[in-house]
Amino acid sequence: MKAKDAALSRACSAQELEDALHVLDGRWKTLIIYHLFTAPVLRFSDLQRAINGISQKMLIQQLRNLEDDGVIFRKVYPVVPPKVEYGLTKDGLALRPALQALQDWAKSRTSFKV
Repeated sequence: MKAKDAALSRACSAQELEDALHVLDGRWKTLIIYHLFTAPVLRFSDLQRAINGISQKMLIQQLRNLEDDGVIFRKVYPVVPPKVEYGLTKDGLALRPALQALQDWAKSRTSFKV
């Protein structure tokens, strides 16, 4: 019975990891989060300038996905022209140690095979 419980526990852990990786999937989400660590809030144009090569359409899509997943918040100000700011939620801020560990790992590697 214990072997079955251990297998079930591993399966649940694998599913949790898969769910977490889904939130961060794609080329741009981790970069968006990284730049939001540098400032409490950033405007759309600030993010677009900071992330080299991202299109406006892709940035909008990735921001919406991160907002839907509860990683970032979006604050709209009722002014003309429109002002929108993005920042990290509590769950987004909790990603800092994981992303720092990934950055440390990348620094320790001598080369990457792509």
